[in-house]
Amino acid sequence: MVDAASLGAAIDKSTVVTGLKAKTKDEVFTELTRRLHDAGYIDSPEVFMKALYEREGQGATGIGEHVAIPHGRSDTVRRNGIAIAVLDHEIPWESLDDTGAKVVVLFAVGADDEGSKQHLQLLSEFARKLAKADVVHDLLQAENTDQVVAALTR
Repeated sequence: MVDAASLGAAIDKSTVVTGLKAKTKDEVFTELTRRLHDAGYIDSPEVFMKALYEREGQGATGIGEHVAIPHGRSDTVRRNGIAIAVLDHEIPWESLDDTGAKVVVLFAVGADDEGSKQHLQLLSEFARKLAKADVVHDLLQAENTDQVVAALTR
């Protein structure tokens, strides 16, 4: 199990954005992919975006309550990473409860087995956190990176 301290260590503040004014899933993916690239998590934004859309084609990544947890698994990922966006409004997103997304927690996953194993551990911990109504409430209200980190690591 991943504890709150290691969950906090997994969050890179340079890949977190609040108040994002995106209108579409593509705009969210583009911004978060750019941040992952700029922070050195991925080599090719284009290849990573393709991996994201391939995964999106397999089923809904919206887990409900206005939260989505998309991911891309690709050889372009240098090291696993997480990018988080809190949008300034809800956008359309395929989800389990037919709500759109306002919080997007995007995972960049290496194509090797170790990358997948680490991803599954983090995904499990994030899913547990995001299942808590108070955590989602705090994320939806987050106005800065510190508030996002605090919501996910308390």
